[in-house]
Amino acid sequence: MALTLLASGCGSDSGGDGPEETYSGAVPAVEPPAPDNLTTVEVAGVKIGAPEDWEVDKEGGLCMRPPGQDQCGYGAIQVWPKAAENNPKNWPKKDNAYNKPDGWATVPNECRSLSTTDEEGVGVRDARQEDVGDEQGLVEHADGLKSHHRKWIVTCENGDTFEVRLWYLPESDVAVYAGAVDSQYSTTYDAVAESMDVTEYNS
Repeated sequence: MALTLLASGCGSDSGGDGPEETYSGAVPAVEPPAPDNLTTVEVAGVKIGAPEDWEVDKEGGLCMRPPGQDQCGYGAIQVWPKAAENNPKNWPKKDNAYNKPDGWATVPNECRSLSTTDEEGVGVRDARQEDVGDEQGLVEHADGLKSHHRKWIVTCENGDTFEVRLWYLPESDVAVYAGAVDSQYSTTYDAVAESMDVTEYNS
């Protein structure tokens, strides 16, 4: 089961609940140390580091696939310029969906656990957000901007659980999204997201 890809591009600078560059504070250290073998890739002016042993696709945005994954699904990282603008429901910007328990997807009703990757029709029972980032839920990127970092734990109807992570710049309308986290790459997701630079995209 592949996660739905969204179109890429650049977006409006309106919306969101605060400037991307105004909050100053230390980002908590991650354990264990994040990988340092990232190769810069680009989509629509957004530059971001890709792990050297991951495959990179650039159709409908940018998708980084971990070793052994042939689809942009479980474990993958997606980068969406113009994330909300190109989404039919203006997700994740509309009504600050990224701040809500059910804001983890455009239509948050499909189980994405590892055991259901080849199944259709497994629904979702509930979801909750967990605190990540600094005290305000922000993470600083390579260009100095700070995104809203969100983490959801989703429980499926069959009892499975999976994790979703999002880094979102509402003014730039750029999202980094892991729709079904593979826990062995937890620090890799952080390193990739933090390497993002939207300077050229916003110029």
